[in-house]
Amino acid sequence: MLIRHKKGWELPESAATDETVFHDRRRLIQGLAAGPILASGLLRAGTALADDYPSASLYPAKRNPRYTLDRPLTDAKYPTTYNNFYEFGTDKDIVKAAQALPVRPWTIKIDGMVDKPMTIGIDDLLKKMPLEERLYRHRCVEAWSFTVPWTGFPLAALVDMAKPQSSAKYVKMVTFMDPKVAPEQNKFFYPWPYTEGLTMAEATNDLAFMVTGMYGKPLPKQDGAPLRLATPWKYGFKSVKSITHFEFTDKRPVSYWESLQSSEYGFWANVNPEVPHPRWSQATERVLGTDQRVPTLLYNGYGEFVASLYDGLKGEKLFM
Repeated sequence: MLIRHKKGWELPESAATDETVFHDRRRLIQGLAAGPILASGLLRAGTALADDYPSASLYPAKRNPRYTLDRPLTDAKYPTTYNNFYEFGTDKDIVKAAQALPVRPWTIKIDGMVDKPMTIGIDDLLKKMPLEERLYRHRCVEAWSFTVPWTGFPLAALVDMAKPQSSAKYVKMVTFMDPKVAPEQNKFFYPWPYTEGLTMAEATNDLAFMVTGMYGKPLPKQDGAPLRLATPWKYGFKSVKSITHFEFTDKRPVSYWESLQSSEYGFWANVNPEVPHPRWSQATERVLGTDQRVPTLLYNGYGEFVASLYDGLKGEKLFM
């Protein structure tokens, strides 16, 4: 008899919004979509239009019940309007500017130490991937957080498709580069394009997730459309947005923020409430859409699932 023991971060379904309620609300919104008030509101929030997303019919995807939450879902208006996307500006109000990003056609290059280098369009990639919805916590290094229903597929599925060679130790991920639509990319003193990386062990961990949608819809441009990373045990700056290139390599990538200020932002970026940022505490976090400050958890509450990834790395600065 198989007995399955829940992970520490796997809480009862009752802790999250009931799925039927969530989908009933979604259907109500869809039914009202022709109304001018709602339509203008969605446009203000930068919600994707069907013409921009040929794969919109894939949403909503079925929720994976393994991933539940210890707090209510954050109202969609907060994660879709309070954004870090430095290609479009240094403040949080970049929704309007981000709409300049063309998300179709969108091609993704996969190369480096792989048996099957390829360039593939995002919609062709989505046809090959097992889309699902997951409820995740998201913790920014700036000490704010939200909970969100991401839609996407395990990064491990893309790794399997690429067939990396045994000599590959890291996955390097690079965002788009187009200064004509992203004004901050015209500033030479930033290390564009935005680059991030994971070890192969991190990339193939069950929690590493490639995001293509949220709240049952395609991913809005300001949130990293059409493809971004979610690593919920790490600070949010690791979650590179609008990815165009995956390179499998034996050299550890130097990330965007590591290039800018390595004393404050390192490669690992794992959440730890006991390791402060040089300019502020990480002990608590502000939950978007509420007046709450809640205690931050080691590895953002996912430690039982990922802590073993870092065995034997005591000399590394794992929490910055």
